[in-house]
Amino acid sequence: MFHTLFKLLLLSIVVLALPAAAETAPHQNLLEIYRQAVASDPILAAARSANQATEERLAQARSLFFPTLNFTMNATHSETDVRYLNNQNNPFRVGEPQSFETFAYGVNATQPIFRKQNHDQYDQAKLQVLQSDLQLIQAQQELMLRVSDAYFDVLLARDNIELINAQKAAISGQLEQAKANFEVGTATITDVNEAQARYDLILAQEIAAVNQLETAKRALQAIIGNMPPPLTGVNPSIEITPLKPQNMEEWVDISRQNNLNINIQQRAYEIAAEEVELQNAGHYPVLDAVGSYNDTRAGGSVNGFGSDLQNGQIGLQLQIPIYQGGLVTARVREAVALRQQALDNLEAARRQAELETRTAYLNLTGNVAQVAAFEQALVSSRSQLESTQLGYEVGVRTSIDVLNAQQQLYTAQRDLLQARYNYLLSVLQLKAATGLINESDLADVSQRLSDGPIAEAPQP
Repeated sequence: MFHTLFKLLLLSIVVLALPAAAETAPHQNLLEIYRQAVASDPILAAARSANQATEERLAQARSLFFPTLNFTMNATHSETDVRYLNNQNNPFRVGEPQSFETFAYGVNATQPIFRKQNHDQYDQAKLQVLQSDLQLIQAQQELMLRVSDAYFDVLLARDNIELINAQKAAISGQLEQAKANFEVGTATITDVNEAQARYDLILAQEIAAVNQLETAKRALQAIIGNMPPPLTGVNPSIEITPLKPQNMEEWVDISRQNNLNINIQQRAYEIAAEEVELQNAGHYPVLDAVGSYNDTRAGGSVNGFGSDLQNGQIGLQLQIPIYQGGLVTARVREAVALRQQALDNLEAARRQAELETRTAYLNLTGNVAQVAAFEQALVSSRSQLESTQLGYEVGVRTSIDVLNAQQQLYTAQRDLLQARYNYLLSVLQLKAATGLINESDLADVSQRLSDGPIAEAPQP
């Protein structure tokens, strides 16, 4: 009986400790979440597999310079019945049914000496591997942005719930005060109804905010493979500064040199240009060194005699294309058109990179200004709420004025939080547009995060 009670007590302690353990679970910052995504994201894994597959093209192209060897073997059984006509003068050629077996094996070798298309295909394979390496780096950079975007979405949804809970507590206090004042005759039923309406509205907003947080978590789960742990939020004392160089055109120049999409399209153009050379090689002659050895043993023949034949050959084989129905010329024209398409795509990539860089730079400078503006707006909103509450206490302000001031303060808090997230995300987007983003940038953002409260909640 004592042991049973002890087990029940121990179980109760464990159950009661579970919520506390969940609340004190270690938070993870952006860099830690990104490293989980590197190990689990299927899009990045697919890019790795594609890169590995492309690397094999270089080995395939290199094999074209080496000799090819083929071994053949066959065994046959023959049944023949020959009738010789006008064979009176040759007594050795007597027609009769015969049965015999033939066994043969041989080795054939070909060593390319001059095949222009082999050199062109090898050069093209090297370009394809370079392009694939760039595409893998691009997939990694895109993962950094996807993780950052999903990370900050979770933070914003979580912070929104905290603000709504604080706002709900403030409105609840205002509602109770309005009811009490109405009972003693110092407030009207309008004040009660207004506070009740605000309270009901905040309850509906709370439901939507909870759903939004769950959706944001699921979006991050799709990247890292599991439900995200508690995430580290943005430090309220974060330093908001523009990036250097503080000139948009300098960033555009950096983008022209380092933007990954431009470099990928540049490799695509070079591959298309090499394809023109590869198809043109169809007009060139082909010279190979060839050799063979064959051993054939037959137990008979249509003439009645068996044989044991060994034959070896070595020599040069020259093939000169003369006419193939216009096939080579048509393929060259196709390759030339595709080369022009690749050149147009390259120009489009350059313009898109410039646009993305300018947009990211303007977003960053705008977010820097917005954070400063919202910080001032938060100070002003807090002062307004304090003044409105004081005016309500002395009778020159109504409860509706207090509720409006509270709403304005919470709106300023939410806008400031979102502006801070947008600032950090725009820093990463500008780095990505110029092709410079790496793990050190995520580490720098992670250093600006904190496990502390998101903001000071106003008192109801």
